[in-house]
Amino acid sequence: MSSDLTKKTERELYKMLTDKREDLYNSRFKTKGTTKKNVKEISNIKKNIAQVLTELRRREISE
Repeated sequence: MSSDLTKKTERELYKMLTDKREDLYNSRFKTKGTTKKNVKEISNIKKNIAQVLTELRRREISE
């Protein structure tokens, strides 16, 4: 995914970040009432958020 992130524009990265944060919120809310929790899904979303933030920071430093 990280090689895919380098090809995206900053606007696309911020859009992706917003979408991923919304997905994380919805996943947490969705699993709140259930007995089975898909921890891996939440973990993957958090990992994707971190990758997007890292790419944005890398670009900020290189400017």
